[in-house]
Amino acid sequence: MRLGATLAHLSPGPPHPVVDWAKRLAGAGFASLWAPEIIGRGGLVPDPFVALAAAAAVTDVEVGTATVQVPLHHPAELAHRIESLRLVCGDRLTLGLSPGSTATDYALLDRDYRTRFRDFDENVARLRERVPGPFLLGSWGANVDKAARRFDGWLASGYRRTPDEIVEALGRFRAAGGGRAVVCAVPVTGDLGHVGATLQRYAAAGFDDAVVVIEPGGPAPEEVRALLP
Repeated sequence: MRLGATLAHLSPGPPHPVVDWAKRLAGAGFASLWAPEIIGRGGLVPDPFVALAAAAAVTDVEVGTATVQVPLHHPAELAHRIESLRLVCGDRLTLGLSPGSTATDYALLDRDYRTRFRDFDENVARLRERVPGPFLLGSWGANVDKAARRFDGWLASGYRRTPDEIVEALGRFRAAGGGRAVVCAVPVTGDLGHVGATLQRYAAAGFDDAVVVIEPGGPAPEEVRALLP
């Protein structure tokens, strides 16, 4: 199982300095760098397209969105931003897409949270006409099967779900013929033994990648990377 890391953290406080953090994570041996799209939930989380462009310019690892909330964008505008980012990072770009899960982001942009699943399907269909993949679906429930059937892979949230829930869902994803499976936003606490055991469990279950979130004041990236051989 490959180990990646996020460029942003999810706790209150100043954001990580993107360029320096990207260099440090890549230098510590993380195989991929990811950025979420979070707009209306308190502190600043850098725009994923800006953050990934900066990271791609100073590293040579995979970069990915985890995830872009597709219904918050017009498909033509989103395609333009994706293709602009691809000019910086080339085929290192992986696109994690989702309908979103937090009403505050929608309210801030005057978008209808109730129609997000319908809007997601419609916008992704239009996006596929303009942008090549790979596309990974970040979602849950019945959408795990949808990720297997209609997308190139699945992003499971290690931040919102328990390891038991995630491993069970991975079984459904594999049974449905799913491709790449990534458990993302795995929180890193001070208890590295617990984090290491969780990562080992995901590896044994058959995940292709795990992506950790190292919060400010947390363990050094080198210590976290050493948890997986």
